[in-house]
Amino acid sequence: MRFLNGAAPAHDLTYNDVFMAPARSELGSRLDVDLATSDGTGTTIPLVVANMTAVAGRRMAETVARRGGMVVIPQDIPIDVVTEVVGWVKQRHLVHDTAITLGPTDTVGDAIHLLPKRSHAAVIVVDAERRPLGVVTEADTVGVDRFAQLRHVMSTELHTVPADADPRTGFDRLSQGRRRLAPVVDADGRLVGVLTRQGALRATLYRPAVDGQGRLRVAAAVGINGDVTGKAGALLAAGVDTLVVDTAHGHQERMISALRAVRRLDPAVPVAAGNVVTADGVRDLVDAGADIVKVGVGPGAMCTTRMMTGVGRPQFSAVLDCAAAARQLGRHVWADGGVRHPRDVALALAAGASNVMIGSWFAGTYESPGDLYTDADGRRYKESFGMASARAVSARTADDSPFDRARKAVFEEGISSARMYLDPSRPGVEDLIDEIVAGVRSACTYAGARNLAEFHERALIGVQSTAGYTEGMPLPTSW
Repeated sequence: MRFLNGAAPAHDLTYNDVFMAPARSELGSRLDVDLATSDGTGTTIPLVVANMTAVAGRRMAETVARRGGMVVIPQDIPIDVVTEVVGWVKQRHLVHDTAITLGPTDTVGDAIHLLPKRSHAAVIVVDAERRPLGVVTEADTVGVDRFAQLRHVMSTELHTVPADADPRTGFDRLSQGRRRLAPVVDADGRLVGVLTRQGALRATLYRPAVDGQGRLRVAAAVGINGDVTGKAGALLAAGVDTLVVDTAHGHQERMISALRAVRRLDPAVPVAAGNVVTADGVRDLVDAGADIVKVGVGPGAMCTTRMMTGVGRPQFSAVLDCAAAARQLGRHVWADGGVRHPRDVALALAAGASNVMIGSWFAGTYESPGDLYTDADGRRYKESFGMASARAVSARTADDSPFDRARKAVFEEGISSARMYLDPSRPGVEDLIDEIVAGVRSACTYAGARNLAEFHERALIGVQSTAGYTEGMPLPTSW
């Protein structure tokens, strides 16, 4: 990467402060760009979902990995639960989505509670042998008594897709039947998943992030306090594909000690650690055993660190400096936080990140954990919170004495509750991934780059004023 007018400015830069200038390009299509990363994580698109309790769960992990990214399960989840989640994700299909199922005597109320859990927005009604009997969508529940049984409201005109059908065949069957989705069944007619037309298309445009056995990838985090070796060993035994050693202030002795302890386990998977914002921080964490360093202090939407402490650094400059230091050591960085538009993801990759971590942006999707709420205006939302907030601290200290919990709660940082509204036109995480990947692919074509390494090498970055940034924003209505 180089700056448009020579040397970098003396002051640090956010994503809003910079833009990318187009360069001569030979690429004729966005589909000619390979977005696979080279940091050993196996992601085929450069997106990692942050280890936030309100964002990263099993549904998110399955869906994102199917499209080539990876989710980091948070460190405050009990090890036995993480083990179960990892095993569950590893069993998911690479094309078909996992179905929401109920029996014919279950109620409309049961369906209403489960429908928002997945973007395909359908419940498959099955018999005792898991053979599909009907389909219930949200439209079928409108104006219906919540205690009504599903056998009375389900659509029984079923179109199914064979489990061995390729995505193109599945799409054609759905199109011919004028169906948005269909149950996927095995040779015995038993339900194995759900396929949508959009899902069939995506299966031809994305490559899943899979391990050596062809199973979806998932990562998990461990903190720097307590039995780090025991927790890390348990996560590795559970089969995580990347181990993340995580704390807000990564450039400290406890982190270095924790990293060394993890490295003594000789993990066969990449070890990521953070967070830092300086080259010195990168060098110390790499020296302690990190393969990947997470970069970012304070740019996240739920983080109040900069306003509470004055500590942090504008994210573009932090990624730029840290990536350069990591590259000299043969290591990589993840840009963690501060992305609010596809352009920000592209700029983080231009600065040298191998993957970009996203948290709050994905909180307002069907796949994030938690229940879906509706405000007084009829807008749907989910609740999100920072991992240093009172809510998160309370969850992490549940086993402490009441006195110790109260002491720790005094000094919480981060927002404990924020409404993350679902975009009506992009309510699922896959919709947002489509938007991000389209932007990043286009950015690569503007730079004339066929892959992420060429993108970083060829990116031409300029510095702009606030007015320059505002000029680039589209208008939702006319002047």
